[in-house]
Amino acid sequence: MGINVWLPRVVSAVEHALPTAMTEPDILMTTNPIEDEQVHPTLANSNDWDILKSEVQNCTLCALCNSRTQTVFGTGNQRADWLIIGEAPGEQEDKQGQPFVGVAGQLLTEMLRAIGLSREEVFITNILKCRPPNNRDPHVDEIKHCKDYLQRQQQLIKPKIILAVGRIAAQTLLETNDPLAKLRGKVHTLNNTPMVVVYHPAYLLRSLPEKRKAWQDLQLAKQTVIAMENKICVD
Repeated sequence: MGINVWLPRVVSAVEHALPTAMTEPDILMTTNPIEDEQVHPTLANSNDWDILKSEVQNCTLCALCNSRTQTVFGTGNQRADWLIIGEAPGEQEDKQGQPFVGVAGQLLTEMLRAIGLSREEVFITNILKCRPPNNRDPHVDEIKHCKDYLQRQQQLIKPKIILAVGRIAAQTLLETNDPLAKLRGKVHTLNNTPMVVVYHPAYLLRSLPEKRKAWQDLQLAKQTVIAMENKICVD
């Protein structure tokens, strides 16, 4: 089951198991210290996207600045309705300066296409803006220093929904050690924005049966946005 056939195979495999209509999702209100911590002064006083990007490119707040090829700020629509957040850049991302490239990135593109979105319509970024050596898990201090940048990106983009991609991203954003299987399938809230957790495409490439759950989570996220838009129209 390759990337190019992810859309038709997943749809045909699960469309009979999914409801034809979904009710408005229940949103779990989760607190997040990101809102309460003091952010980087330059970022807090600026609404300028270019200044934020320059801050990230020149960041030396942690040791990752010594091993990176370049920072990976993120890519896509700066006014996107969808903010996609992964874990950290990998080897290819570090070389190209773009998030989610390579095989896993191609699958993410297909996952978005399955719900009618292109990469150009969303904004894709990561918890960390620099690649950890050997693709190890992010350290606590690295997450802390990058947290301000991610918060500012969310503030500038003002997305309608956040898609947390993978275990590390989900656990970091929700500040929990719960397994991803427990976090998916529901709508959380991050800084007053609905957030849905989905399996990482790299994991899906190794665990093909889980694609059905990923499709359900993508549908949940899409229906959450539709419900919000309908509520705005009614109000």
